[in-house]
Amino acid sequence: MSASTSTSLSFDVLIVGSGLAGLSAALLLASTHKVAILTKRAVREGSSGWAQGGIAAVWDKDDSFAAHVDDTLVAGAGLCDLAATQFVVEQAPQAIAWLQKLGVPFSQEDGHLHLTREGGHSARRIVHVTDATGAAVQQTLIEKVKASPNITLFEHHTLVDLITTAKLGQAGPNRCVGLYALDDDTDEVLTFQAPHTILATGGAGKVYLYTTNPDTATGDGIAAAWRAGCAVQNMEFIQFHPTCLYHPHAKSFLISEAVRGEGGRLLLPDGTRFMPAHDPRAELAPRDVVARAIDFEMKKGGFDCVYLDISHQPLAFIQEHFPNIYARCLELGIDMSKQPIPVVPAAHYTCGGVRTDLSARTEVAGLYAVGETACTGLHGANRLASNSLVECMVFARAATHLIADELTQSGGTATLTLPAWDDSRVTDSDESVVISHNWDELRRFMWDYVGIVRTNKRLDRAAHRIALLQGEIQEFYAHFHVTRDLLELRNLVQVADLIVRSAQARHESRGLHFSRDYPGMLEDAVPTTLTP
Repeated sequence: MSASTSTSLSFDVLIVGSGLAGLSAALLLASTHKVAILTKRAVREGSSGWAQGGIAAVWDKDDSFAAHVDDTLVAGAGLCDLAATQFVVEQAPQAIAWLQKLGVPFSQEDGHLHLTREGGHSARRIVHVTDATGAAVQQTLIEKVKASPNITLFEHHTLVDLITTAKLGQAGPNRCVGLYALDDDTDEVLTFQAPHTILATGGAGKVYLYTTNPDTATGDGIAAAWRAGCAVQNMEFIQFHPTCLYHPHAKSFLISEAVRGEGGRLLLPDGTRFMPAHDPRAELAPRDVVARAIDFEMKKGGFDCVYLDISHQPLAFIQEHFPNIYARCLELGIDMSKQPIPVVPAAHYTCGGVRTDLSARTEVAGLYAVGETACTGLHGANRLASNSLVECMVFARAATHLIADELTQSGGTATLTLPAWDDSRVTDSDESVVISHNWDELRRFMWDYVGIVRTNKRLDRAAHRIALLQGEIQEFYAHFHVTRDLLELRNLVQVADLIVRSAQARHESRGLHFSRDYPGMLEDAVPTTLTP
């Protein structure tokens, strides 16, 4: 496709990503504005739909905003932004009420929302739909989105890059004016333009060999925002979920935090319980503590996995609270009502991301980041369980309020004539093995060198390999037609670079970043900020 054949599409707002953050933003804008949602696979194939546990919100009369804030600050190891934390906690009940109004079938008990408890929480405040909260919420929102005449859904469209005034060579403050996206069905790169763009592309779990994330989690929004001129913050803090199912036929299947919240105990292969020896909170300690404890015990004993046992609970209790986990385990020959579940830690959540303010704005005008793509300051050095879904909704609402006001005041921003994507000087690649080989190499050395426990030497080795990969990938990108695999690899290598550079800059152990060379925690908690 040459420049002359490119298609250009114009909207009020572009939203990249179809998880809870993106769909919430679209629905909040759709009554008055023309919105496009771009998602690189089917609309259901994102991380939000995989969320099992639930949504944290103060709902019980015996709970309080102050307690939720305090739990978040403790889990975040002193690095949470207080204003952002208070903002999210105080807006959380309103977010739950909005989902109820849309028809999300939250689990009930005696006519009230059933609240469960997860690690790091001092009270029961997790609103949920059994053990498949994300899937139920996504199903409800997708139906609303598809019914909206003002929302156009572009499935199988992969973000290539953002278009900014700086890239166009225009003087003045840098502003995002659109983006290029690859239509996977036609292999055509389309030009989208809008005065406002929201990045809601999720995290970057696929940069690691073992992850609970879906294949879509390749850091696309973080990498694109960085290339557009946005700062990133706290990228060293990658949350490893302690309990991913260990089974050769179970790809990325998560065993919810709520299993431990309802009494599940972690055991060594010989049946010995080990968490009380690592932390007085035992299995209810924050995820970073539990993940490091499991990693320690596995390496000490040479074990392939440890075990999570909730078989002391009645079968009816397990089937009521964890129907999907119970069914999936049973499919694999594991009866969790009678035997422990084999588990290992796996990369789960990107706590850092594109730096934003309380309205989800980035440094680039007209560009916003919401959800796991963003670093709002809420999660600090470690995300408290079930704070992520509510963050998606709270900041989606904040961003859309600002966008709606600006569109109203401007009366519609004058559109630019954007250049079409020009690939007239590139060819089709006959060496796709380069992409698959580099993808595999990246994920393996990131797991080995930039995982749960880090050292200076490991980080230096990773940085050296990343530099080599960046050179190879950039050469490939410059000479061949873009494909989704190439775009995802390009983004993952960029995110890996940001993770390693951030980890090298932090000379302490805090939250999810644990360094053998700097085992102590500094007195002052300071975010790690990188600027292009």
